[in-house]
Amino acid sequence: MPTVILYHNPDCSKSRATLDLLRSHGVEPTVIDYLKTPPTMSELKTILNELGLRARDLVRTGEDVFRALDLDRIDNDEAVLHAMVENPILIERPIVRAGGRAVIGRPPEAVLEIL
Repeated sequence: MPTVILYHNPDCSKSRATLDLLRSHGVEPTVIDYLKTPPTMSELKTILNELGLRARDLVRTGEDVFRALDLDRIDNDEAVLHAMVENPILIERPIVRAGGRAVIGRPPEAVLEIL
């Protein structure tokens, strides 16, 4: 089985549920607390490619910083990526990567498709 990486926020119930689900299926992922160790611009681009999404699709629009940066008016992927690197709270969670694929764990069971 390929290495499984979980971009995790331990304060997020969906992220915790995803970690529990992985473990219940015998998978011990490499856990990255992305608020403490944010992905780089390059890593985010790779994640987006694996997800098949644009940067805007990975942004948590309910965060205060989303409104403060007026990101709803920005449609430039590079600018949105830069905002996510500088403010990782904007990155949707949890994200699971394995074998050149990625999925957002909402709902947590969605991650099973790449195992």
